Amino acid sequence: MSDQLATIVVGAVLLLHGLGHGGALGAIVWIAARPGTKTGGWTAARSWLLPGLSPRSATMLASAFWITSLVGFVGAALALWGILLPLDTWRPLADVAAVVSLVGIFLFLGDWPIFNTVAAVVVDVAVLVAVLVLDWPPTVSITGT
Repeated sequence: MSDQLATIVVGAVLLLHGLGHGGALGAIVWIAARPGTKTGGWTAARSWLLPGLSPRSATMLASAFWITSLVGFVGAALALWGILLPLDTWRPLADVAAVVSLVGIFLFLGDWPIFNTVAAVVVDVAVLVAVLVLDWPPTVSITGT
C-alpha cells in the first residue's frame, strides 16, 4: 500500500470511528427523549464502576466521553488529510481520542451492543498500536504537494 493510499484509508477509519461515537451519542439522546422505545440493544448510560451516578449524571458523563472522542477522531482525520488543522496534530488527536474512547467504554461497559463495543475497542487499540508503537502511517500529503 502506498503511503498516500494509507493516509486516505487511515483517515477514513478515523473519520468513521469518530462518527460512530456520534452514533453512541445519538443513542443516548434517543433513549433519554423516548424511554421505553426499541433501541436495538442500546441502553441508558449507567456506569458499573460508578453505580451511584444518577441517570442524568451518567448520561452527561457518557456524552462527554463520546463528544470528546467524536471531535478527536474527526479532527485527527481532517488533520491527517491536511484539512482545517495542521498536519502534525493528527497523531496526538488520534491518541487522545482513542484513550478517551477506551476509558469511556470501560466505564460504561455493558450499556451498548457487544458488536459495537468490540469494534470500538479494536479500532481504539489499533490506532494506539499503529500510531504509538509502529509510527504508522507515514504522514504524507494526499494531494501530492
